[in-house]
Amino acid sequence: MRRSIATVCLSGTLEDKLAAAAAAGFDGVEIFENDLVVSPHSPAEIGRRCADLGLSVDLYQPFRDFEAVPPDVLAANLRRAERKFDVMEQLGADTMLVCSSVSPDAVDDDDLAAEQLRLLAERAGARGLRIAYEALAWGRFVDTYDHSWRIVRRGDHPALGVCLDSFHVLSRGTDLAAIRTIPGEKIFFLQLADAPRLHMDVLQWSRHHRLFPGQGAFDLTTFLGHVLSTGYAGPLSLEVFNDVFRQSDPWRAAVDAMRSVLLLEEDRLPPAPALTGHAFTELEVSGPELAEALSAMGFTHAGQHRTKPVQLWRQGGARVLLNEGSGQISALAVESADPAASQARAAALHSPALTDVSLPGVAAPDGTAVFFCGNGWLEDFPATGAPEDAGAGITGTDHVSLTQPFDNFDEAALFYRSVLGLQPELPTEFAAPFGLVRSRAVSNAARDVRISLNVALLRRGGWAPGVPEPQHLAFTSEDVLASARQMHERGAPLLRIPDNYYDDLDARLAPPPELLAALRKYSVLYDRDEGGEFLHFYTRVLGSRVFFEVVQRIGNYAGYGAANAPVRMAAHRRLRLAGG
Repeated sequence: MRRSIATVCLSGTLEDKLAAAAAAGFDGVEIFENDLVVSPHSPAEIGRRCADLGLSVDLYQPFRDFEAVPPDVLAANLRRAERKFDVMEQLGADTMLVCSSVSPDAVDDDDLAAEQLRLLAERAGARGLRIAYEALAWGRFVDTYDHSWRIVRRGDHPALGVCLDSFHVLSRGTDLAAIRTIPGEKIFFLQLADAPRLHMDVLQWSRHHRLFPGQGAFDLTTFLGHVLSTGYAGPLSLEVFNDVFRQSDPWRAAVDAMRSVLLLEEDRLPPAPALTGHAFTELEVSGPELAEALSAMGFTHAGQHRTKPVQLWRQGGARVLLNEGSGQISALAVESADPAASQARAAALHSPALTDVSLPGVAAPDGTAVFFCGNGWLEDFPATGAPEDAGAGITGTDHVSLTQPFDNFDEAALFYRSVLGLQPELPTEFAAPFGLVRSRAVSNAARDVRISLNVALLRRGGWAPGVPEPQHLAFTSEDVLASARQMHERGAPLLRIPDNYYDDLDARLAPPPELLAALRKYSVLYDRDEGGEFLHFYTRVLGSRVFFEVVQRIGNYAGYGAANAPVRMAAHRRLRLAGG
């Protein structure tokens, strides 16, 4: 199907928006009226610009507060419409979006609304144009798609149809089944937007918090399935109002938008090969601190890259690469059943391959390299001959946690979901010592590939935590208390947790006294959910932003200990202030 995007989705001038949409591969655009009004170029010039870029103008919008009004208001509205038809003819657009009225002049009369929309459609049809009537979720009298369809059906004109907007439909929780009763040829346009589940005024929700498909909580796959079952053959078009997107680089946002549409067409993409675990995580280091910490945690410097200054550290199934650099997680690698196919899927989703590297890989939105590994990558790391450390009970990698730039948080979640085929988990938010933090993890079905994405919301001014934009790598253990004891004895740089935490833990969850005593002794944190229990502890921050975590999941615990994150953050801050 053809793919379109509303200019309101993107930042910049109309010329910027059109160029970005074309560069991302869109076939057409919806011209948002405000974008045209502020442009110095005539509608005819914009129409020619679109044609030069290979873009069709699929919709002109919005036309507001038209129907079910008194005769004098109707006359003014028809004059306004004729002027907009002039604009559309110059643009080369054949469909105008008419939103259900919110005007105080409107009355609750479906017959009158249908009669006046038919009159509008007659005038549009005489000029080869069409009217797509849309029910706004906050419309004064018409606020559901089935109501708008009843009015269109009463209007009964070939140039009058409906526009279905996923936000207006799904935000109200309306039954979707009736979509299948609308003839496909009467669905003149389809607009797609996702959104998080929020309890707020629907107008504010719509104006500020829409997302591209795959970034929110709406079931767009089911919605789209209902629409396509009608025989709808128009474009899949995005209409997203979002405060962040409207300040972001339009070229980058347009690529993100295209990726979201492609994800909706999953059956046309190269399938995502199965991922079976974390192959390695690469850390950039600027001194011996990270290597010393890994050694104290029971890791062995087991291999050295043949041609690069990259060390392989290993314990159980956990593998860490240390490379020269600025002190951050620079790459993560997943074990893919078919690395070449993983690379092909990434390319189809507008994630070009990394160059000057030996493994298939792409760059995540925050610049982290993501590699797809088969069985042969370890051959690049001949053994150092160092004696194998007995270790401290680490068995593998549980997850990689990356703090994202605020503007790229939703983009990152969509990237990992679409490119790697991971599924998003429910987002969580917690009040940290320095503001609200939002976290969202993505994982595969087996939960042996987990990536946690975090962002500090509303970070403003110069006051900031002592550990800006932290990143960490979480290892697994079958007995975290034993691992913590061994690492304490080996002198690992572990994070001390204050006694107040354990007093509160006793009051809240009442773990057995002997367990509570052991947790307190070794600064191990504890959480539980309906599926099981979670024990975990941390190292200090190593360098400016990286630290390690060791976790034990008991039963089917599914989370990441978010309730304990503020405790960890405060403890890290305290150490930074003390120079530790």
